[in-house]
Amino acid sequence: MSGPAKDARILVVDNDAEMVALLAGHLEREGYAPATATEGAAALQALDQEEYAVVLSDIRMEGVDGMALLRTIRERTPFTRVILMTAFGSLESAIEAMREGAFDYLTKPFKLKEVSLAVQRALDDRRLREENQRLRRAVEERYGLESLLGRSETMGKVRELIRAVAAGDANVLLTGESGTGKELVARAIHYASPRALGPFVPVNCAAIPEGLLEAELFGYERGAFTGADRARPGLLAEAHGGSLFFDEVSDMPLALQAKVLRAIQEKTVRRVGGRGLVQLDFRIIAATNRDLAELVREGKFREDLYYRLAVIPIRLPSLRERAEDILLLAEHFLRRTAAEAGKRIEGFAEAARAWLLEHRWPGNVRELENTIERAVTLAKGPLITLEEIRPLQTPDLGGSGARPTLAELEARYIRQVLDEVGGDKQAAARILGISLRTLQRRVKDLS
Repeated sequence: MSGPAKDARILVVDNDAEMVALLAGHLEREGYAPATATEGAAALQALDQEEYAVVLSDIRMEGVDGMALLRTIRERTPFTRVILMTAFGSLESAIEAMREGAFDYLTKPFKLKEVSLAVQRALDDRRLREENQRLRRAVEERYGLESLLGRSETMGKVRELIRAVAAGDANVLLTGESGTGKELVARAIHYASPRALGPFVPVNCAAIPEGLLEAELFGYERGAFTGADRARPGLLAEAHGGSLFFDEVSDMPLALQAKVLRAIQEKTVRRVGGRGLVQLDFRIIAATNRDLAELVREGKFREDLYYRLAVIPIRLPSLRERAEDILLLAEHFLRRTAAEAGKRIEGFAEAARAWLLEHRWPGNVRELENTIERAVTLAKGPLITLEEIRPLQTPDLGGSGARPTLAELEARYIRQVLDEVGGDKQAAARILGISLRTLQRRVKDLS
């Protein structure tokens, strides 16, 4: 438990002036600076002038009583924690107080230590709720609908569709080229939906080895296979009450698709090595850069699973289809990356802006973001120059004679990037799109 917050504003309210003095004196000794009122009307006037973290109030008072005070506080400042006191304690009044939103309830006579504990718990709860709200705002800023930047008509229609889809609970299939922001859209759907307070669980079907995917999805019991030294609930269970995001769903093994279909239909799973069924509640958002309908025709994807996933299909446009958004996105990435790097960069030189508009962006928004991050890393002045924003030259493949191996090309490229950033491995790792540990391992292999 944390110590008392000396700057926390506390208001003590009671018709009994001696009780007010006793509680105020005790709280002062605890390190607080409490305000006081001997009637409910005076407490309301105090609340008009400033917000209090905790209000400690008697229930039975003439005029404005503690319950009326509680209701007013809940309407005006919902983060204020209210602790009610009464000499006429009963289960009924305690239940009514808690139903109306009281944080705690003390029956007179009580020990001053009980007051200290109640106030500290109330302050801890307030801090937790404020922090949760800050985190929620940060998540909404990062993944909310407003994070899907773009003034183009195409993106406007996508946002409208996402807003409509988020309100329901139907499964969604996101399609589009690599780098168009499918996971960002999936998160935006989740955080704009009634499931926003539940978990968002991403599953990259291409990144998990086929032999482990079933166990990862459905979970397993202890001893189900070699190495299963403890039970695990599985990713489907982790998504209970929230959204499950199947990224690269086209890479899901055909043999596993039937089991996933059953789990989606019945909302139940059986862990590997388990006997009983676990009831689950989740929404599926799937994504792919391939044509699932074509894969169905080729017999590489189950038709029944396809229709289960594609209840609401959403195609995300390539950056080429929304060229008017390129500079808007580039400036957004520049502001964010420059702030993270602690650099003061005002914008792009005219030649750099022209190159941004001329480039085809085969990697779409992801390529644009990585390009801006690299440019900020290399930037030496207040404006990003053409030389800083253009991609590194492709390593020379040589003439028609001996061709370098892929490993040799990788080694050359790593050395070239390291030279560009003056040996800064963290900056080089960001440009290469790999972790610092991976870069360090590859550099070691080169030596």
